[in-house]
Amino acid sequence: MSSLKPMLFTALKTYDRSQFVKDVTAGIIVAIIALPLSIALALASGVGPEAGIFTAIVAGFVISALGGSSVQIAGPTAAFATIVAGIVARDGMDGLVIATVLAGVFLILMGVFHFGSLIKFIPYTITTGFTSGIAVTIVIGQLKDFFGVTYPEGVRPIETMEKLAAFAENVGTINWAAVLVGAVSLAILIVSPMVFKKIPGSLIAVIAGILMVQFLPLKVSTIGNLYTISNALPSFHLPSVTFETVKAAVPNAFTIAVLAAIESLLSCVVADGMINGKHRSDMELVAQGAGNITSALFGGIPATGAIARTAANIKNGGRTPVAGMVHSITLVIVLVVLMPYAGMIPMPTIAAILFVVAYNMCQWRTFKQLVETAPKSDILVLVVTFALTVIFDLVVAIEIGMVLACLLFIKRMSEETRAESWVYADDDSETVDETLRKLPKEIRVYEISGPLFFGAADIIEHIVVEDFAKCLVLRMRAVNALDSTAMNALVNLTKACESKGVTVVFSHVNEQPMKVMKKAKFVELAGEENFCPNISAALERAEKLAGVEE
Repeated sequence: MSSLKPMLFTALKTYDRSQFVKDVTAGIIVAIIALPLSIALALASGVGPEAGIFTAIVAGFVISALGGSSVQIAGPTAAFATIVAGIVARDGMDGLVIATVLAGVFLILMGVFHFGSLIKFIPYTITTGFTSGIAVTIVIGQLKDFFGVTYPEGVRPIETMEKLAAFAENVGTINWAAVLVGAVSLAILIVSPMVFKKIPGSLIAVIAGILMVQFLPLKVSTIGNLYTISNALPSFHLPSVTFETVKAAVPNAFTIAVLAAIESLLSCVVADGMINGKHRSDMELVAQGAGNITSALFGGIPATGAIARTAANIKNGGRTPVAGMVHSITLVIVLVVLMPYAGMIPMPTIAAILFVVAYNMCQWRTFKQLVETAPKSDILVLVVTFALTVIFDLVVAIEIGMVLACLLFIKRMSEETRAESWVYADDDSETVDETLRKLPKEIRVYEISGPLFFGAADIIEHIVVEDFAKCLVLRMRAVNALDSTAMNALVNLTKACESKGVTVVFSHVNEQPMKVMKKAKFVELAGEENFCPNISAALERAEKLAGVEE
């Protein structure tokens, strides 16, 4: 059960004062980085600014305390912004709470049943496709605030394409003061990392944006114009639950759970490489589940491990979960003291921050490389997943992307399975290798290679047994897997051969296919004596059955 042991317990065994100082320093720095990001991501998710900080506080603390990584920093991330905004718009905050709690339950079950390693079965093309798609949806969703565009009364687009259409229809209402603030903020975000190594660019951009709006004659919307700001601490809220609301929330909950699992475990892998460590994937999933449940019940939104904040933690000396817990405690102090001033942050600055977040997560170089180098089937999955994420939503993209990837994989594997007949001297062939073993025409040999499964079972139907044949040898040394559909095809072939007086002999059946054959009682049907360890023994058996001399 060591895979379900929080990393905090392990870290505390050798904990000392020196590491505590480093963890506290790293936690405070990460909290400063997380503050503007948490607010921006909450607004992009269609909820109030406090919800982002609540998420970083509650989920961040729980996931660090229970997590399977020593250095993971959790909180709101851009990956959830679009799906959360859609849920809030359709089902309200109660719908979001129910979906997030269900997602937490799914994550805990995934960890308890050791599904941590199964996340690797989600194709890289799908994760790249929907990650790039999410980046595009974030950019589209922030165009309105960056350009200060005004929508007519009652126009509140939810879906990404609706937002793009609404922006295009009202582009004539651009507020050039907003564009100026957004452009300056964006420039600061791009340039500041080159100049200020220790100060987060998002913090500098926020301060600059506030100063511009407060001291220059610029009419620009701020957070305070659109939201009620409060510095109250997170409070427990239990939503109104009905069977219908739970049923409606299941698809979104599943998507949130899968996305949280992928992103958090990916962050853990990146962190492992930076500290030369090893995380406990199952415990991390349990912690992610617990963190999401508590976040939802205390006014937050879905959370997961944040790669950028985790990397900042490591670079500033954080090496134990204490740093993540300090990060959450620091945000509590910030919430109480500084939250009233958050209302002064201009919306174009928030949009600029999210533009940079979208750029950092879009993986355009990886996308380009896959398009240039991957097989056509992988490119199809990549492009379809990307397009569906932008045009529809993440739920549709993941569902169709996985189905398409599986179908293309089945097709690819079926093309690798073959059943080829040996060449005979009396066959219609121009040349026959004299070094090959000569067999009487009464014995026909087919060599099968590749996995025998439902996608390739039809190759068995292509095995032809001539009327003059008395024995059919199936050489299966290159068959590493057999499923029930292919097993049924073998049964039908064997029975058809028996009806013609032809005996089927099997050569070199591997462990997994033999296990399936025994369980299906096929060995009894075909005759245990007709299963030979190698081709030589199989041919000797065939010659004996055919009544011919070698």
